[in-house]
Amino acid sequence: MTKVATDAGGTFTDLVAFDERTGSIFLGKALTTPKDPSLGVIDTIRQAAETGLAAPDVSLFVHGGTTVINAITERKGVSTALVTTHGFRDVIAIGRGNRPDLYNLHSLPSEPFVPRHLRFEVPERMDAKGRVRTPLSMNDLDAIADEIAVAGVEAVAIVFLHAYINPAHEIAAAERLRALLPGVSITASHEISRQWREYERSNTAVLSAYVQPIMARYLANLDRALAEEGVACPSYCMQSNGGLAEFRSAEAAPLVLVESGPAGGVAGAVRIGEALGEADILYLDVGGTTAKCSLVRDGRPVLKPDYRLEWTRLKPGYPVQVPVVDIVEIGAGGGSIARIDETGGMRVGPESAGSDPGPACYGRGGTAPTVTDAKLLTGVIDPENFAGGRIKLDVGLAVKAFEPLAAALGVSVVAAAEAVISLAEANMINALKLVTIQRGHDPRDLPMVASGGGGPMHAATLARELGVKRTVIPRYAGLFSAWGMLAARPRIDLHQTRLLKLDAASFPVIAEAFDGLEADAARRFDLPRTSIISDCSIEMRYVGQEHTVATRVDPAGKLDALFEAFHAAHERAYTFRLDGTPVELVTFHLAAEIDTPRIGMPEIETRGSLDDARVGSRELHIPGEGAAEAPVYDRDRIPPGSVLEGPALVEEPTTTTAILPGQRGLIDRFGLLLIEEVR
Repeated sequence: MTKVATDAGGTFTDLVAFDERTGSIFLGKALTTPKDPSLGVIDTIRQAAETGLAAPDVSLFVHGGTTVINAITERKGVSTALVTTHGFRDVIAIGRGNRPDLYNLHSLPSEPFVPRHLRFEVPERMDAKGRVRTPLSMNDLDAIADEIAVAGVEAVAIVFLHAYINPAHEIAAAERLRALLPGVSITASHEISRQWREYERSNTAVLSAYVQPIMARYLANLDRALAEEGVACPSYCMQSNGGLAEFRSAEAAPLVLVESGPAGGVAGAVRIGEALGEADILYLDVGGTTAKCSLVRDGRPVLKPDYRLEWTRLKPGYPVQVPVVDIVEIGAGGGSIARIDETGGMRVGPESAGSDPGPACYGRGGTAPTVTDAKLLTGVIDPENFAGGRIKLDVGLAVKAFEPLAAALGVSVVAAAEAVISLAEANMINALKLVTIQRGHDPRDLPMVASGGGGPMHAATLARELGVKRTVIPRYAGLFSAWGMLAARPRIDLHQTRLLKLDAASFPVIAEAFDGLEADAARRFDLPRTSIISDCSIEMRYVGQEHTVATRVDPAGKLDALFEAFHAAHERAYTFRLDGTPVELVTFHLAAEIDTPRIGMPEIETRGSLDDARVGSRELHIPGEGAAEAPVYDRDRIPPGSVLEGPALVEEPTTTTAILPGQRGLIDRFGLLLIEEVR
C-alpha cells in the first residue's frame, strides 16, 4: 500500500508518496493556490498519478500547511467571544509587563483577538488547589448566551481561573453553551491546555477558537476533494510538535497546526539522523518565502517552551501553550525581494514575490529582483530544467529586474546578483546561530541537513561559514517537509501543572502523575499502553525563580539522578548551576507516540559511472571567489560511492545542490549527498 504526504507552503505545494510493497517513490510539485489550498493538493495528486500513483492504493494520507498561521496573521479567523471568571475579562488585553526588547521603550501591546464588548464575565471561582470558592452561576451564563447569540459570533472561548487544576466549571459551562448556541464553536481552555498562567492560557484558548471553524471547513473541503479523487483512507495532519494527528483531532484543537509544514522537515531530519547514526542534527529549510532552522537533540525535535506568534522587537506577540518545534524563521527564501532602502542600503526580504506573481524569471508578471533570479544569473539554476522542466525560466526578465539594482550599486548585473545572494546567506547564518550558538551548542559538532528548493543551493556556503561537521542533502530535498511527514508518528503532548518541591516525598507523586498522563494518552489513542512510546519531562526551577527549564526524567529513576539532570539542563540554558539550592517541580509533560512503521530508506541501485551521470557544465559565479566552470550531474543517475569534487552542480527535479571549490561530495548507499571540506 502507498503512504502519501502533502505540504502546502507559501509558494509551492509538495507531494511525496511511498509504496511500501515496492519501495517506489512518487513525487508531485505544484504552485500553491492561496484561495483554496486543497486545489494545489489535488494538483499534486494528479501530477503523481501520471507517474504511477494509484489513488485506490493510498493507505495513509498526511497533510501539512499554513492554513492556521495564515488565518491568524492575516486576521481572517471568525468573530470570537470570550467567557471568563468575573473580574478577569481584561486579562488578554493587559498581558505581561515585560518589554519584548529590554531597552526598547517604543514597544506596543498586542491587540487582543476578542474586542472588549465580546468579553463576558460570569460569577464562579476555583482556588489554586482546585477547590470551589464560588459556584458557577448558570443563570448568568444563560444571559450571556443570549447576548452572544445576538452578537452573531461564530466561536466562543471559555477560560476560567485555575481550570488547569480543576476543569469542572469549564466542563459545565461548555456543555450549557453548546446546548444553547447550536452551530457556534465552543472551546474550553482545559481542552487545549492544562498549564497555569492565565494570560497565556487565555490567548491559547482564544486563538484556537478563532481559527477552529476555518480549519474545520478547510479539512472537510479537503476530505471531500480527496474522496472525489478516489483517496479513501485514514487522514492525518502534521502537528507543530513533530507528530501526526487525525483530521478530527486537528479540527477540535487546530492551534497544534500553527507550524505544521516546517515541523514535517524536522521530523524528516530525525529520520535522516537515524540512518547516519547521528542523534544531534542542525536542520535548515529554505523555501520560496522563508528560511527555517531547527535543532534535533538526542534524536528528538527540540520544543520551544515559550512560543509566541508575531513576536518582534516592538511587539510582545501572542503566547500559546501548545508544543511547537523550536524553529527560527526569517524572511529569506527564493522569492525574497531585493531592494534599496531609504538609507541607501540593500535589503533582501522579508517581502516575497510568493507564487503569484513569483520571481521575475517565472514570467508571470513579477518585476522585482529576487534570490531565485540571482541564482539563475549566477549559473546555479538551469533555466530549461527548473522544477524538472515544468517551469521554463526567462533569463532576460531576470536581467531586466536586476538592472535598476545594479545601477544603484554601480556594479554589473551578475555582481548585483552575487551581492543579493551574499546578503541573503548572511541572514541565514544569523538564524542558524540563533538555534546553535545562542542555545549553547557548537555547530562544529553537528551535521547540517539542508532541504527545501533553496536549501541545497545555499548549504555549501553556510556550512563553510559555520564550520559544521558535514552537510547532508537528502533525496527529494525540495520536497523534504512532505517526505518528513511520512517519517512522523501519531503523537499527543499532555501537560499538567502541579507545583511540588523536589524531595524524597515528591518522587512517588512524580510516578503517579506520569501514570495518569499515560493512561490519558492511551484513552485518547484508544490503544493499550504497550503500543505507545512515552517520553517524560518536567518543567523545573530553583525555588524563587520565575521561569523553568525542561528536564527529561525517568519516572522509575532515582532522586539524585533527577537533581543532577536538572542542574545540568539549567547550566546548559543559563551557564550556571546552584547545587544544594531547593528545586521546584512545575509542569509535567508527556510526549506519547504510537509505535508505527515509518518511511523506509531503501538503498539506491543506480548502475553505471559518474561520467554517465554528467549532463553538461555551466559557468558558476561564486560570491567572493569569482567564476568557475562547474560540471553538472543528474542526481538520479549518480551511483552510490561516487565522489564529486567541487566546483560541481547536482540537479534533481526539485532543487540544485552547489558544491564549492575545496569541497567534496559523496553519494552514500541511501542516496544521501554528503558534503565535506577538503582544505
